[in-house]
Amino acid sequence: MACMKLGSKTDAFQRQGQAWFCTTGLPSDVVVEVGEMSFHLHKFPLLSRSGVMERLIAEASDEEEKCSICLPDIPGGAKTFELVAKFCYGVKLELTASNVVYLRCAAEHLEMTEEYGEGNLIVQTETFLNQVVLRNWKDSLRALQTCDDIISYADELNITKRCIESLAMKASTDPNLLGWPMMEHGGPMQSPGGSVLWNGISTGAKPKNTSSDWWYEDASNLSLPLYKRLISVMESRGIRQEIIAGSLTFYAKRYLPGLYRRQGASDSNSSTCLAPVASGAPLSEEDQKILLEEIDRLLPIQKGLVPTKFLFGLLRTAMILRASPSCISNFEKRIGLQLDKATLEDLLMPNFSYSMETLYNVDCVQRILEHFLAMDQITGGASPCSADDGQIIGSPSLTPITMVAKLIDGYLAEVAPDVNLKLPKFQALAASVPDYARPLDDGLYRAIDIYLKSHPWLSESDREQLCRLMDCQKLSLEACTHAAQNERLPLRIVVQVLFFEQLQLRTSIAGCFLVSDNLDGSRQLRSGFTGSTEGGWASAVRENQVLKVGMDNMRMRVSELEKECSNMRQEIEKLGRVKGSSTWGNVSKKFGFKLKSQMCSAQEDSVSNQKNGNGKIEKLKGKAQEKHKS
Repeated sequence: MACMKLGSKTDAFQRQGQAWFCTTGLPSDVVVEVGEMSFHLHKFPLLSRSGVMERLIAEASDEEEKCSICLPDIPGGAKTFELVAKFCYGVKLELTASNVVYLRCAAEHLEMTEEYGEGNLIVQTETFLNQVVLRNWKDSLRALQTCDDIISYADELNITKRCIESLAMKASTDPNLLGWPMMEHGGPMQSPGGSVLWNGISTGAKPKNTSSDWWYEDASNLSLPLYKRLISVMESRGIRQEIIAGSLTFYAKRYLPGLYRRQGASDSNSSTCLAPVASGAPLSEEDQKILLEEIDRLLPIQKGLVPTKFLFGLLRTAMILRASPSCISNFEKRIGLQLDKATLEDLLMPNFSYSMETLYNVDCVQRILEHFLAMDQITGGASPCSADDGQIIGSPSLTPITMVAKLIDGYLAEVAPDVNLKLPKFQALAASVPDYARPLDDGLYRAIDIYLKSHPWLSESDREQLCRLMDCQKLSLEACTHAAQNERLPLRIVVQVLFFEQLQLRTSIAGCFLVSDNLDGSRQLRSGFTGSTEGGWASAVRENQVLKVGMDNMRMRVSELEKECSNMRQEIEKLGRVKGSSTWGNVSKKFGFKLKSQMCSAQEDSVSNQKNGNGKIEKLKGKAQEKHKS
């Protein structure tokens, strides 16, 4: 820390309890009371340097008794007046970044101008402040911190503003260009050989490169009012928003311990600049609430400025501390802008309301999803319905809306076991995701199945209404197989699942035959040019075996489905006869499609496909044998 020495005389001040005495050999003729401390001094050194002391001594002088003066509101209190008194006596003292603000304000308060002596305290402190302190980052920061105690005096003299502008200017400038000694892990920057860079003068080693976050830790030492003013000045100087957001993140992580309640091992890979910093006594809940709301005001509402996990931490803390509704809403909007970057763990926020209706805060997730969908609609997010299903499922990079749909389906599966979760709330969240956002409805089916299992008291109509959320045509074969045997699903849904599963199998069989025909044609072309080889024969045998196994599996599955459909049709016909239902057609109308004719046609097609499939396999075997003989 830089300093400037004043005075030349040896220190003649001695303290005895709550009193200071100047041992110059002359008896004291004035007592100055500053708080609980009394200073037994002499009139002449004081009145020759201070206009205020001159007037007070004149008013309190008495020829017979020692005069007494009271200074209740001197900036810096007794400690600062001790330095002022030493300056008046010409005793040696040092001006530093830690005391210059106090002395400058006290000198102004006591009117220690050039009228009362050349090189008076106002000029000395101003010179040191402008030429030394404000030119150095650390000294400017230390001086700004001391302004907290006497903020009104410092603001009146523009000391606070000058310190903040000095810091903002340095933070917006690359320190590598100026060679400033930056702090690293609590110590000055050193060369590989251990030399220290001091006052911008290199000792032979090149300065280490520093990133744009080098000032985060230093700025976090400021009080909230001063920090706010520093950030505002930095924004006005055009510092990038992501740098401002990084500093706010660092500051919040230092003083809001609630952000770490759900922090896991995954956070160990985060940037070191965002690591928590050990601080003094933790803030009270009220102070944390004030800080949180100020962070909300300072943090821009912009996508990608801060990590999504950090935003969820702020939101949880805001709910715990009962922050203002606008503060909570703004955090939800910020999360909504980048919901596709969230994880399932982030969404699982406990319900902190007094009612405790549900275990997790489903309403909050619903609002966040609405913000995301509104943003996606404004920005014209890509709609998966414009691409083929195969492209969507096989795409390595899913669109944000598809990622959010998968995230919400996973969230629904996690909250579904909550017996207090009402059906309308579950339906509303599931239905909020657009149909085109789900390439497959397997995740939604899983969530619905868990909800039905955890809520067995639902009526048949409620079950049907819930199952209408999913599209049976968008279930995979595995999900269809599970749903066809799921006793929790309504009968109507099971029949639909069986119907669409059979359609998928028919499509798959037709595709296999098409592949077989293409293989035949490609082999004929290859044989016309290259002839028969042992390698070609082995490849043909392997392809035939794979095709045969696939065909056998499909035939077995089709046969099983036909038996299930036949048994179900017989049971429904029996129920129809008991209840007076005359024909199977009435039942088919109830299910919304011509099930009988389609099932029959599916059976006929499957039988013909089996025959055709056997013929094609025999044909492939014959061709393979001919190639072997040739």
